[in-house]
Amino acid sequence: MTKKIIIVGATSGIGKEMALLYLQQGHQVGITGRRQQLLLEIQNSYPQQTFIESFDVRDTNVTLYLDKLNLAMNGFDILIYNAGVGHPSKELDAAKEKETTLINVNGFVAIADYAFNYFRERGYGQLVVISSIAGLTGSSWAPAYSASKAFMSKYAQSLNMKAYALQANIKVTDIRPGFINTKEADGYKRFWAATSLKAANQIIRAIESKKRVAYITKRWWLIAMLLKVSPYWLYKRFL
Repeated sequence: MTKKIIIVGATSGIGKEMALLYLQQGHQVGITGRRQQLLLEIQNSYPQQTFIESFDVRDTNVTLYLDKLNLAMNGFDILIYNAGVGHPSKELDAAKEKETTLINVNGFVAIADYAFNYFRERGYGQLVVISSIAGLTGSSWAPAYSASKAFMSKYAQSLNMKAYALQANIKVTDIRPGFINTKEADGYKRFWAATSLKAANQIIRAIESKKRVAYITKRWWLIAMLLKVSPYWLYKRFL
């Protein structure tokens, strides 16, 4: 069955890989990002299936861009919020902390609310949130990043609860990646780092299964369980 999918943040990394995989499967895909030329490159490869809208999620008129994309696609079934940034902030750089919060929290909320309300009006839909395993604990290296990802996960959980309370046919999927070979969360020492393509494939399978929470790659579930049971005095030494 052909679906209509919007990916917010699709110019590179896992967002771009997901877009290409969906397009190869024959779906219609709306892609967004700040770098219009990169969006055009994808559209040029799949001109009949690809719809683009270039904007910054920090823009106060973000819903207007989504309205235009929604109209061009004649509706959508899935929205994936993949926009995000994660700068190391060892000395607590205020500018980096603010940028992270504006993108990972403010921009996310505006777009998540737009999608949820649209799906409620339409009668069904799926919102996908790309958070991070970093949201499970604090981080001395990137305070705003870990806090904003925790916010995203809790917001996703809250929207699932709201959908249940409203008896709305809306599924919210929280994707929690570990290390991926992209520029996001740069500066960390990485292990178990997956390629963007491998991560994108696993994310799409999780979306199709309508999972509420999924760790990418799957082995990061083990780390998640360890973090949940580890005492603060232990993990504060490493994070």
